[in-house]
Amino acid sequence: MRLEKRASVPPLALLLASVGAVAFTLVVSSLLVLWAGAPVGPTWGHVLHGGFGSVFAWTETLTRATPLILTGLAATIAFKARLFNIGAEGQLYAGALGAVAVGGLHGGEGFAAPDALLFAGMVLAAALAGALLLLGPALMKAKLGVDEVVTTLLLNFVVLLGVSALLDGAMKDPSAMGWPQSVALKTELELGRLVEGARLHTGLLLAAVLAVALWALLRFTPFGFDVRALGANARAAQFAGVPPTRTLVGVALLSGALAGLAGAVEVAGRTGYVTLDMSPGYGYSGIVIAMLAGLHPLGVLAAAVFVAGMLVGADSMSRAVGVPTYIADVIVAASLLAVLVAGLLAQYRVRWR
Repeated sequence: MRLEKRASVPPLALLLASVGAVAFTLVVSSLLVLWAGAPVGPTWGHVLHGGFGSVFAWTETLTRATPLILTGLAATIAFKARLFNIGAEGQLYAGALGAVAVGGLHGGEGFAAPDALLFAGMVLAAALAGALLLLGPALMKAKLGVDEVVTTLLLNFVVLLGVSALLDGAMKDPSAMGWPQSVALKTELELGRLVEGARLHTGLLLAAVLAVALWALLRFTPFGFDVRALGANARAAQFAGVPPTRTLVGVALLSGALAGLAGAVEVAGRTGYVTLDMSPGYGYSGIVIAMLAGLHPLGVLAAAVFVAGMLVGADSMSRAVGVPTYIADVIVAASLLAVLVAGLLAQYRVRWR
């Protein structure tokens, strides 16, 4: 058996691949639901209703989707240039610490800066913290050939240990009664609510705008062409005049900044302070979302809402029928594998000998 690349991929093949991926995901997940001893129909009904069946469900889903959009965009721009950034989780926490350092530690009584300036400084600090955290691995890859998968992954643990030390030390909130959390942001620096009485905040609008901006950057600018060329074939791109190191550094700064902004948005929009359990793996989930979206910035919006809806709906389903919430992780993982295999079969035909 061998794979032979198709000369062209007809739209019908792509449509059938998508339908097949959805069908495979439903079958695998339904078998697991049956194995858990629950009825398939009502279980799926609770998942869909819990994630999308009411205004409250939609607000919770979109609130969960907001940081996922930003980490998904961070993975998208990095993977487009074949810079495999696995460190978005650490960059998110670095961004959250940067936001609190400006808006919490230096935003107390007697600070003369206007709130608008302080907010801009908070966002800039978060983006800069995430960008600088990825800059080192990118330079090591460009200059020394060091595998960025290893360096970015290990930096996640370094950052989390640093966060733990700071939450019990310099950034600890003295009014938290010993609980390891940072000082809180000023109330004036928190993001506004989009729906009264719900947690959905304006960070969703920021994430959507950044998705559109990243799509335009990749499609219509010389830098976007350099990124796509570098990702398609680095040697050919360099021969055509694309500066590989400069392009890789630009991609690293942009990817890290997006992940850092996810931390700032979580702090300013949802939690108000930094804790060690602030992110339930948003950085790693961003990789899944980027792959589900086919590394398309606008597709990240839909993929993030899908993943967030599954996670929120699984909570409702678990309370109703007793199936563990981990079924949502299985659904997301199965959908990712199905999309990847379906895309492969759409672009290649199987030849048997």
